[in-house]
Amino acid sequence: MQLIPNPLVIPIGFLIGILVAAPVGPVNVLCVQRAIERGFWGGLAAGIGSVAGDGLIALFAALGVNAISGAIEYHRVTIQVVGGLALMAFGIKLYATHPSLAHLDHEEAAKASLKDFAWDIPQTFLLTITNPGAVLGLFAIFGGVGTFVEIASVIDALTMVAAIMTGSLAWWIFLSNLIWRYRHHIDTARLGDINRIAGLLLMLFGAVLIGEMAWKHH
Repeated sequence: MQLIPNPLVIPIGFLIGILVAAPVGPVNVLCVQRAIERGFWGGLAAGIGSVAGDGLIALFAALGVNAISGAIEYHRVTIQVVGGLALMAFGIKLYATHPSLAHLDHEEAAKASLKDFAWDIPQTFLLTITNPGAVLGLFAIFGGVGTFVEIASVIDALTMVAAIMTGSLAWWIFLSNLIWRYRHHIDTARLGDINRIAGLLLMLFGAVLIGEMAWKHH
């Protein structure tokens, strides 16, 4: 049994993790809003949920579980509608949220820890695994990666998954820290505007997911 992974798997997986995490999407919008409102740990908690979701999807893709991909494609309508409804629900809740000045206190945010925002982790995890685009996208990435870097063993596959999660986590640490450093320039009124814009964006993403399925089955 091969115990040493292909060394090319690590940097390529790390890069894939960053590329998967960085594009603007519903999870990114929520993570940025959390970092602005709650500071570094709030943004990172939301990011960790996304990392866990990407890791789970990547694990199935890396192990070549074609049945999972087929099942996702077969049940895509249900998954996409559920994901769309979840996004709209999060968006409505965020739009109606009235920010508190306490959330903007820089010293309080500095004293906070990850456990204070742990509930954000399952929320973004749910949004990630119910996004058919993210799921099928990672499966497609693994199909493409296999053409120029050999994933010849389970060790290679697991190393790729770990590298992807590490790259994604590195992105969220960087982004949350960047936002945390400058969030003290934002007052309550501006945060309220950010909440409403983020809420509208999440509702729009959800409506697009549902609308796409309605159009295809018109």
